Amino acid sequence: MHDHRSIYSLATPMREDAFLLSEDEKIQQIAEKFADIMGILGLDLRDDSLQDTPKRVAKMMVLEHFQGLNPANKPAITLFSNPYRYGEMLVERNITLHSTCEHHFVPILGVCHVAYFSNGQVIGLSKLNRLVRHYAKRPQVQERLTEQIAAELKLTLGTEDVAVFIDAEHLCVKTRGVEDCGSSTVTSHYSGKFQDPQVRNEFLHTVSHRS
Repeated sequence: MHDHRSIYSLATPMREDAFLLSEDEKIQQIAEKFADIMGILGLDLRDDSLQDTPKRVAKMMVLEHFQGLNPANKPAITLFSNPYRYGEMLVERNITLHSTCEHHFVPILGVCHVAYFSNGQVIGLSKLNRLVRHYAKRPQVQERLTEQIAAELKLTLGTEDVAVFIDAEHLCVKTRGVEDCGSSTVTSHYSGKFQDPQVRNEFLHTVSHRS
């Protein structure tokens, strides 16, 4: 039997009515509410530099930072046959990762490394980057982001032989609270062949090796 709690934990917490509003309607409402926040802070929205800020912030949230919340924006994944019978590990490393901490709504900045063994098909390389970007473009915690990327790779590729490794800096740690600018957070997921210590070490050596 499936453990429904573990399945649910992979999902970004969303309300059932999350997509009743159009993007334009969301932008309009967020702009109005962000203008209220700026006013509460004492900022004068009549100033030339500030008057369009609420609209800019709203568009950034809906169309950029949180576009991954909308399933319609999920990238179409292209798979190809593996005529060369390449059976070794395929690694895409140093994928740029920009996300947003769901606790303080400040950036998470880092890199993501992904790897898999083909079960007969391979994925277009740019699609790996787009898949990582899709799940990053939403309010996140790094642990969930790691697992969402891994789950999507397994589903798309039809294999359990998947590894995901994220090394990221959280601005909620760097710019507020403890204000520690020297630390980073590492999360990983290893399944299938990557649970073999020798295979895992090969992956870690590959992603840590500097060209």
